[in-house]
Amino acid sequence: MKSKIILTALLSVSLIACAQETPKVKHKKSTTSSKSDTKKVKFANVEDPICHMPTEANMKDTAVYKNKTYGFCSVYCKDEFKKNPEKYAQK
Repeated sequence: MKSKIILTALLSVSLIACAQETPKVKHKKSTTSSKSDTKKVKFANVEDPICHMPTEANMKDTAVYKNKTYGFCSVYCKDEFKKNPEKYAQK
């Protein structure tokens, strides 16, 4: 009986831990606008390394790592990249 309770508790904890890894980002459907004073930049990445959304030339959330500019869909994704850029930076 104790082993069933312990197993259930461990499974519950692991499921909760996995659920928390998903970024909670509200993505915009389109980042294009007719009046944009954002400079178009060529990024080192073709997709956001955190949530895997495709990058667009007018993304405003960027980070520079080893002289390469990386684009992100949100501040959350940029901040996650900055915590450990070696993990996400393209080789």
